[in-house]
This record gives sequence, structure tokens and C-alpha cells, in this order.
Amino acid sequence: MTGAPAVPALGLRATARIGAVRDGRGGTALPLLAGEGPLALRRVRGVAAEAEVMLVGAMSAPLGGDHLTVEASVGPGARLGLRSAAATLALPGRGGEPARYDVRLTLAEEARVRWLPEPLVSVRGSDLRVTTRVELASTARLLLREEQVLGRSGEVPGLLRSRLTVDRAGRPLLDQEVACGPGAPGGWDGPAGLAGHRALGQLLVVDPGFEQTPPAAAVLGEFAVVTPLPGPAVLVTALAPDALRLRELLDAARVTYGW
Repeated sequence: MTGAPAVPALGLRATARIGAVRDGRGGTALPLLAGEGPLALRRVRGVAAEAEVMLVGAMSAPLGGDHLTVEASVGPGARLGLRSAAATLALPGRGGEPARYDVRLTLAEEARVRWLPEPLVSVRGSDLRVTTRVELASTARLLLREEQVLGRSGEVPGLLRSRLTVDRAGRPLLDQEVACGPGAPGGWDGPAGLAGHRALGQLLVVDPGFEQTPPAAAVLGEFAVVTPLPGPAVLVTALAPDALRLRELLDAARVTYGW
């Protein structure tokens, strides 16, 4: 007697790919702009020489078992802005598998990228693993924002594991990981962790200009700090009771350190 046939894994696989190059007229062209499944890409009006792309969710995702990837390659001297049209909701799937959301950014010499997505919301019962990996040439500039909200209003969160890795000129600049929600290591919500807050985020700015005038360490209110990184870069991390207050803190930091 043979066993029951294996049930195929649930979930979809989708990748959005962006390629940006200088257009020879002082602007940036997008010879590659291709989305799949829930990852739809739209070019919108940019600022000056920057090309701007909006990531538009075409369906509810990521669900448990899904694997979504966003890849952007920015050539020498090109400028790219990346945003999302709405918050991303991590939702539970039918099979109990975790979902994955990967972001890969590659910046050549003199390239400049702003990655400013809307918040990621960890919904009750979900299990999401987020990885963001950035590779920078020595003269590239990066402005990267991450915002994570643990649960919708009045809701306990799902399990969220997020890792950010940044290399500059082939050397590690930043490698950090955070885990929150049921199943995360103990203490994540205690006084030494989130201390009851339900929104956390960070703003990373990598700018060769900091080599001449490096930012100083600072405290921005009770639950936000500025940490200079060798690289040259600055990392602003913040906790807040909700997404609105978190955005206010990170926007203020962006005015000071970013562009």
C-alpha cells in the first residue's frame, strides 16, 4: 500500500526587474521595467535627472508560501527613485509555510537610488521573511527607508524576520537582522526590545560626502537614534506607537541627512 501523493507547495513566485542607465541627455532611461504577478511596475514623473518607478500591488501578497523578489540594477551616473503605491500586508497562507520578500539593489559608480516603500504590516497569523541586499560602488549614493508595523489596529502581529545587508566597494557596511512576533526569540517586546511599540523603522543614508563631514551620533527624541557608520553612512533607527508617528520621525531625519 503506497502513501498519499505529495501535495505540491502552495504559493507563487514573482520577480520585478528594473534596469536604469543614463540616457545621454542628462536624465535616466529604464531599458528594463518588467513585473510579474502581484509586482506591477509603473514609471511616474521623477525629479530632475531621476527616473521614478512605482511598485503597484496587483493582488493580495505576500501570502504564506509566496516568494516575491524586486531587483534593480542602476548603471554609472543613473538616478532611480523606487516607491510603492500602498502598504504591503503580510498575510497567512493555507499551508502554514512562511512567505519571502527579497529586495536586491546594485548601484554602479556615481549612481544614486532612493528606496522609499510604504510600510510593511505583519498581519496576525502571517510568517514573513524579508531580506534586503544592497551592493554599492564606492561613489554611489543610497537613501533607504524601512518601516514595519506589527499588526493592524487592535491585532497581535504575525512572525516577521527581516535582514538588511549592505556592501560598499566590496566590503561589508551593514548587516543586521530583527525578528518580532510570536515565535521570535524571547524578549523582542520587552524593555530591551520594542518596549511595547508596534512600529519600527530605519533610514539608511550612504553618501561619499560624509567622508569630509561625517554626521555625529545623536538622539532624536526618546525612541530614535542616529548612528554614524564607517563607509561613509548614517543609520537612523526609530520606534513609535504607530505608523504615522514613525513616518514623522524618519521624515525629519531624511530632511537632515538625506535628499
